[in-house]
Amino acid sequence: MDSMKNDAEAAKWFRKAADKGHADAQHSLGYMYAQGKGVLKDDAEAVRWYRKAADQGSALAQCSLGFMYGEGRGVPKNDKESAGWYRKAAEKGLAEAQYSLGVMYANGRGVERDYASAAQWCRKAADQGDADAQFKLGNMYDNGRGVEMDDAQAVRWYGKAAIQGHAYAQHDLGIMHAKGEGVPTKDYAEACAWFILSASSVEAMPSSPEEDELKADIIKRRDAFEKLLTPQSRAQARLRAEHLRLMIEALKKSAAK
Repeated sequence: MDSMKNDAEAAKWFRKAADKGHADAQHSLGYMYAQGKGVLKDDAEAVRWYRKAADQGSALAQCSLGFMYGEGRGVPKNDKESAGWYRKAAEKGLAEAQYSLGVMYANGRGVERDYASAAQWCRKAADQGDADAQFKLGNMYDNGRGVEMDDAQAVRWYGKAAIQGHAYAQHDLGIMHAKGEGVPTKDYAEACAWFILSASSVEAMPSSPEEDELKADIIKRRDAFEKLLTPQSRAQARLRAEHLRLMIEALKKSAAK
């Protein structure tokens, strides 16, 4: 109840500033309409306020508009419009928009499919520490899409995302250790440690039809590798996973300060 009151109060003050033309407040009010926080959820109203801020050059609002067009929320779905708004924000250096534009290029949504451009934009976001972009760039090196195939680079970028808690990067880093690709030696215990972490991460994620099958595969792989190891190696993997978990939590706390 207190949270709802606080949201309503925040929406009131955002509206006052938004009505005076403050772009940040306009974006924040749009976000509250998109999420239904402090106001009734209204995607069309969210788009209206996002557009006001975006027209003033707010990169956050431009990125948010890109998302709304891509999802068809509050506006008819339009991938070309989505890519256009992502590009405006990406060119201002917003990592989230750079990653999103990279994904549009990789999937050929709103733009002609171009893996080299996808890698370029994902790299810009990855260099800013965006975990999704780091994972995507690792995957591109892993598969030789938009860049030359390079197992060591794949491990490098998977590792950067994994240490931020990215579940799928943790899983794919485990695969690299299991195959001995991009790492000094094949190491099933190290692979299992990352599978344990990845499975723990996906188990905490909300259920969705798109993700559930992939999550089930990750959990099965963890279970299979734990059975594959000797009791001593299994204990070693679990200890290593716990050490990594604590390290990731410490890094997250440090970044939040």
